Amino acid sequence: MEVIMSNIRDVLNKRILIIDGAMGTMIQRHKLVEADYRGERFKNWHSDVKGNNDLLNITQPQIITGIHKQYLDAGADIIETNTFSSTSIAMADYDMQSLAYELNVAAAKCAREAISQSGKQAWVAGAIGPLNKTLSLSPDVNNPGFRAVTFDEVVAAYYDQVRGLMDGGVDILLIETIFDTLNAKGAIFAIKKYFREHPASSRPEIMISGTITDASGRTLSGQTLEAFYTSVMHARPLSIGLNCALGAKEMRPYIEELSQIASCYVSAYPNAGLPNAMGEYDEQPEDTGHYLEEWAREGFVNIVGGCCGTTPDHIKHIADHVKDIIPRPLPTVELAY
Repeated sequence: MEVIMSNIRDVLNKRILIIDGAMGTMIQRHKLVEADYRGERFKNWHSDVKGNNDLLNITQPQIITGIHKQYLDAGADIIETNTFSSTSIAMADYDMQSLAYELNVAAAKCAREAISQSGKQAWVAGAIGPLNKTLSLSPDVNNPGFRAVTFDEVVAAYYDQVRGLMDGGVDILLIETIFDTLNAKGAIFAIKKYFREHPASSRPEIMISGTITDASGRTLSGQTLEAFYTSVMHARPLSIGLNCALGAKEMRPYIEELSQIASCYVSAYPNAGLPNAMGEYDEQPEDTGHYLEEWAREGFVNIVGGCCGTTPDHIKHIADHVKDIIPRPLPTVELAY
């Protein structure tokens, strides 16, 4: 049965939408070994590829589709493609730069297949990660002015990723886990460039999600939350929000602040608490759901979900906790930017 898609903005005016949880956490459950990552196509690759989760879009697509399906069954309305590192810059760690475009196309198709299997209305968000090189910070403590990458290189890498996600059929382009706003500006520039060069193609919504790294309330590159917001609102995104680095308890004051200044919808997908001494996440699904229910009842959010350590069980609890809560209304007068 064909599902008739509603406009996402119309749905956001009626209820809080659910974005999915962690991909890496779910992949770890499969206990994959080097041969699983390689598959037949890359069995003779000249370097180790275990840990290159994005490669699984090509070598183990049934696993990625299955994870997406679990999140959809748990209540997710938006599922993120498995493309956090699918750029030529990040793939250089495995000498797989040339695969960037193909990885994005394959990932989007995995997500679309999961939605087809679920038979429900849902949206595919093409996940655009922060890169493993930064434009604002030097990797050399002895040379503060040095940069490992240029703005043009960042734009080119993101453009190739956007092209792949678009050809794969995404509904949203999600620039996420932003710790360096200049990198994010490179992604925004690449998206706008793609739109200009492909005027006949559909234009997906843009979502933007930053990362506050600690109690300072700033991004890793030093911006306050308001400065970050001001720096990216020219993209006119569907939503702006926060994800990763913090659990819901620690993220709360920043989401409250963002809800007061944002002229667009607000998203939040925190980690399952803070990592323990072993780097694992212990926060139980019921606890995560309770925290996000509080945010929803106080009118802070429009889109909620989970990041590191969260599972379909976390997403189910979040969805159950917020399902009857009226979403945060948009300001009646749009702020200037």
